[in-house]
Amino acid sequence: MLYYLFNYLDKQFDMPGAGAFQYISTRAALAIILSLTISMVFGKRLIEMLRRMQVAETVRNLGLEGEKQKQGTPTMGGLIILGAILLPTLLFARLENVYIILIVISTIWLGLVGFIDDYIKVFKKNKEGLAGRFKIMGQVGLGIIVATTLYYNENVKMREFYKPDQVTSEFIEQNKLETTIIDNQFLLAKDVRSTVTTVPFFKKTYFDYADILKFIGENYKDYNYWIYLLVVIFIITAVSNGANITDGIDGLAAGTSAIIGVTLGVFAYVSGNILFSKYLNIMYIPHLGEMVIFAGAFVGACVGFLWYNAYPAQVFMGDTGSLALGGIIASFALMVRKELLIPILCGIFLIENLSVILQVYYFKYQKRKHGIEYAREHRLFKMSPLHHHYQKSGYHESKIVTRFWIIGIMLAIFTILTLKIR
Repeated sequence: MLYYLFNYLDKQFDMPGAGAFQYISTRAALAIILSLTISMVFGKRLIEMLRRMQVAETVRNLGLEGEKQKQGTPTMGGLIILGAILLPTLLFARLENVYIILIVISTIWLGLVGFIDDYIKVFKKNKEGLAGRFKIMGQVGLGIIVATTLYYNENVKMREFYKPDQVTSEFIEQNKLETTIIDNQFLLAKDVRSTVTTVPFFKKTYFDYADILKFIGENYKDYNYWIYLLVVIFIITAVSNGANITDGIDGLAAGTSAIIGVTLGVFAYVSGNILFSKYLNIMYIPHLGEMVIFAGAFVGACVGFLWYNAYPAQVFMGDTGSLALGGIIASFALMVRKELLIPILCGIFLIENLSVILQVYYFKYQKRKHGIEYAREHRLFKMSPLHHHYQKSGYHESKIVTRFWIIGIMLAIFTILTLKIR
């Protein structure tokens, strides 16, 4: 909203400093500052309100150190994160931008699903919360929205460039190529709608999901939407569940998400900037740069939340925050067309997810082969998810969180390096 106000003041009254709001970097910086302020200042008031309302987490008895001290800690702190993300985005971003609209919907959508889950746990006194099938329905619903928008919306395009000597005059006329000058170089360009994504480690190599169906014949592209829809639903469901599982000890999910958010912001900036994308030889996506403002608000909200969530936590984010964080990260990665990098970038979420899956299947295998007692005594991990395994091994949770953050930073740096390692 403020973008439009200062744009008007700049054009009509030549107001000093108003032109700075035209720059993505200025608005992203302001979004970070405001989201941090909201998290730290208004977060305290919300925590006090949650305490008065007795919105407390019921901590399961898992035999872990420090469990009793956490009993009664307010939950639903994800409301702090959601507010600190949405308000700066609405104030500083260009609200007609399709990517901003879609990521705001993603934030609210899974935030609402998580809120309903927390509400049932806290106010209805049902420890199970929202039934798993309804959570999956919410994730699938968001997947349908994201996939349909990215596939059909006219404003979601990538730009292809050609050198004049690479194409014929007939090709130029048929494809309605436009002339553009980048770094004093004369090029021809056209915007195309496509489901192609970036393949890591390979230069100028893109993968179109429609290619999976080549085996069915010449009309395989007619089914492109359906294969893309399945991929998007899988990614959103996997990442949001991964973030949800990771939210098990103080500061782990928020800190890890902040690291991921910085990386996605870098990708949005270079992919949405025609000069950087040409220099790095990566896909240029018009209008994507606006997502840097959202990334700034996202990172600021996560870091600001750590003010109260770092050990010992004064508030838990609950599913209100964790499901929303995962959905945001998945949707963002799809928009910047870097979803194939999710296993690296979201490596912490991945190993947490895998630890649960492996624990369950290994237990079932041992039970079937040796019986229930043997299976209980010979579990793959002392407890899953993985962070609880290390707690059972005697590590303090603040040490576990710090080391997971360090691993997350290493994974994030390696993910960014894929821009050059190709």
